[in-house]
Amino acid sequence: MKNQERIQHIAGKFDKTKFQTQLINWFTQDQRILPWRENQDPYRVWISEIMLQQTRVDTVIPYFNNFLTKFPTPEALAEADEQEVLKAWEGLGYYSRARNLQNAVREVVEKYEGIVPNDPDLLGELKGVGPYTKGAILSIAYDQPEPAVDGNVMRVLSRVLKVEDDIAKQSTRKLFEGLIYHLISKQDPSSFNQGLMELGALICTPKSPSCLLCPVQNQCRAFAEGIETELPVKSSKKKQKKLPFLALIVRNEKNQVLIEQRPGEGLLASLWQYPMVPLSDVDLQNATRWFYGEYGLEVELGESISRVKHVFSHLIWEMEVRTAVVNKGSLDHERARFVDPEQIADFPFPVSHQKIHTHINP
Repeated sequence: MKNQERIQHIAGKFDKTKFQTQLINWFTQDQRILPWRENQDPYRVWISEIMLQQTRVDTVIPYFNNFLTKFPTPEALAEADEQEVLKAWEGLGYYSRARNLQNAVREVVEKYEGIVPNDPDLLGELKGVGPYTKGAILSIAYDQPEPAVDGNVMRVLSRVLKVEDDIAKQSTRKLFEGLIYHLISKQDPSSFNQGLMELGALICTPKSPSCLLCPVQNQCRAFAEGIETELPVKSSKKKQKKLPFLALIVRNEKNQVLIEQRPGEGLLASLWQYPMVPLSDVDLQNATRWFYGEYGLEVELGESISRVKHVFSHLIWEMEVRTAVVNKGSLDHERARFVDPEQIADFPFPVSHQKIHTHINP
């Protein structure tokens, strides 16, 4: 069955006008007061949607307010130093979001005089603007009836329409985009899309949904059949790979601490960290001195002072943290430097290495 035929089959007998009315009325009355909802400025909407990806609302609020204070306009963000942007993003994770956002905003400033495009094709060409972000900006900021399909939306519609396709598959996301095109309010697409997101966040939650409080309960097919907790269908993720590391707090004769900048591409790109190497590269049982070849330093290893575990979406870092002092050699490397302990706060560090900060004493 082709996608269009499936959409008609799933939603053909569904009362979309009633669904729109119930959803929008509920959202209008019960929506949370959030800083990015103060107006429909597309720049603010864009920033909020990027920050909210894979991140809780309560976590995002202070970051959003601080980010808008530092970079109140597209021009301000475009002109900012990348390290300043990463510092403002420090702790939010998924740092490629910040780099892509800044690169895309620079393009908006250069090509469109700082005005976020309201054309779907132009907007979709910007770095980091995928189908969801594009739909969110167009519908929320520009009142265009475009789908914005995220996990919340797929969960809500899986239950309301009783869609039993695996939401981990791209074909299922395409199906939901088609369903949204069919269901979305042409008069108030902003409230419709935000209502679906809000419903998924507050009522139609992953576990123990509050069906008795749901404004569209009388139209929910899963609730009618008592299978709301069985939907959506989602295939299990791959098991996370564990990687053991040695992380070092290396001090020189001035009591300065060695920090290094990660490469400009890849995981945690351009952020700073304490030196770390795969644990398999060091014989901790027999080595008291270790030649840190990349930097031309021989360091004397001290005691183990902590163990840090950090979980990413696809892997787990398990770091043994040790002290060390420079025994001989001089540092000559463009991506590493010794800094005074009080200067460390000036550099953007990933959360995994922020956990080591507490062991740095001035």
